[in-house]
Amino acid sequence: MIVVPAIDVRKGRVVRLVQGRPHDETLYGLNPAEMARRWEEEGAERIHLVDLDAAIDGLAQPEAVGAVVAAVGIPVEVGGGIRSVEDAQRYRDLGADRVIFGTAAVSRPDAVQAAVSRWPQAVAVAIDARDGRVAVEGWNETTGVDALELAATVEGWGVVRVQFTDVRRDGTLVGPNLEALEALGRRTGLRITAAGGISDVEDLVRVATLQPFGVDEVIVGKALYEGRVSLAEARRALAEAESTR
Repeated sequence: MIVVPAIDVRKGRVVRLVQGRPHDETLYGLNPAEMARRWEEEGAERIHLVDLDAAIDGLAQPEAVGAVVAAVGIPVEVGGGIRSVEDAQRYRDLGADRVIFGTAAVSRPDAVQAAVSRWPQAVAVAIDARDGRVAVEGWNETTGVDALELAATVEGWGVVRVQFTDVRRDGTLVGPNLEALEALGRRTGLRITAAGGISDVEDLVRVATLQPFGVDEVIVGKALYEGRVSLAEARRALAEAESTR
């Protein structure tokens, strides 16, 4: 399992939100590209980049995305406000290794299916859940769509990876929703990226126990930025846990 640092970009800056609330923002840097280089230097194998302006306000920041991709030699995945094949193509043209659809999986399934047919290994779907129901539109709206049902549906489209976030835990440092992750793995054969609530290396070790259920990546944001965990500590803890299994 690999640990993937999150870089959330809003108005050109690196920020973290609590439960996706725009008014609950903490600033962690003024240069997303520099932040990406920092994580790469510390051993990151992938960067998770989210354009919050695109997700919340529909105002995409392709220049910031392009700068991050160009700054590092590791894969960069991009999410936030991707609603069409054209949106995905723009980021693929900028060098994004993976594009992540969220809201569109509910509102524009045709777009996701078209993207999957074009880039079968480079498309993921973000399943952001609040109490088991899918949250969309920058997490501002909770639908009646069951998160597990959506996962099974997108798997049927040919999607190979979902990124599951428990919205209530995101940015809160209260620990991941292990039960929901396991249920997702039991329901589908998808590869799963876990996100939301990671606070320390013990949380990472707990997530790693779900590898038999398809969990092979975990996104970490606030815990990294606040020094609660380092990438080096995470690697050591995960290697030790793996050796004792």
